[in-house]
Amino acid sequence: MTTAAETRNWLELPLDVTASILSRIGAIEILNSAQNVCSLWRNICKDPSMWRSIDMHNLGDLWDMDYDLAKMCVHAVDRSCGHLLDINVEYFGTDALLLHISERSFHLKRLRIVSCYNISDEGLSKAALKLPFLEELEISYCSISKDALETIGRSCPLLKSFKFNVQGCRRFQLESDDEALAIAQTMPELRHLQLFGNKLTNDGLLAILNGCPHLEYLDLRQCFNVSLGGNLEKRCIEHIKNLRRPNDSTHDYEFYTEVHDTGSSDEDYPSGISDIDFMSDDYDDYFEFSGDSDYDFGYDYDAVLFD
Repeated sequence: MTTAAETRNWLELPLDVTASILSRIGAIEILNSAQNVCSLWRNICKDPSMWRSIDMHNLGDLWDMDYDLAKMCVHAVDRSCGHLLDINVEYFGTDALLLHISERSFHLKRLRIVSCYNISDEGLSKAALKLPFLEELEISYCSISKDALETIGRSCPLLKSFKFNVQGCRRFQLESDDEALAIAQTMPELRHLQLFGNKLTNDGLLAILNGCPHLEYLDLRQCFNVSLGGNLEKRCIEHIKNLRRPNDSTHDYEFYTEVHDTGSSDEDYPSGISDIDFMSDDYDDYFEFSGDSDYDFGYDYDAVLFD
């Protein structure tokens, strides 16, 4: 006997239920496969409401992919029609891509960039100027300095959560409070701050405590130049609800946590991911994101000039 489950037509599900299911599989799967299943799914996948949040999570094996994540990301951003609120970009981000996102997502609230070594201080700063409503920002394992952090702080006054993570290093002569001071001087509304592996010292920590009076969560794991004790530790305990100390467990940290005793984090991660090549094809119904696709996003990424 045929059961109801075996004869169920999944295309008869309410549209909002189907949209909810599709939204859970991620932007890459939607653009690479789900939207090509049938016309109903394709129409749902083109709805701007599907693209308020874009998660481009991947394993970083860009050389082993049959599609171009940068092209996918641009296409997803364009589909949001200006309603994008949350985006995650990993490994493939560039200045040009970030500029495209910022110019088309004025109301963006959450931005996460991970291991994007082709994003520069200048590119991130230009994007930050166009994101006044940003509330949450994560920059993990990218080559970004205090200069960009200062611009971010001044340009994004609503910033409440900031994660700025690098590889931990025990070389105590590698001390720098530049980034801590940039945060302290320009991000007074922070509630949540993660500085995994940062080279700040006690002076930098004190500046953050003075400059960010609303902090409730502070993650200093693998910040080995910080030595909590005395009045500094007392102040942290009194004002920070959730404090992660330099030598606390990293079991719940999502990235690689092996501590490097020599060298710096900037030397440990390769750069050189290829530039974006945006070409065009006017047939969007079954869009392909292969490396030789000729889709035109209406934007000349190779000719972006930074004044």
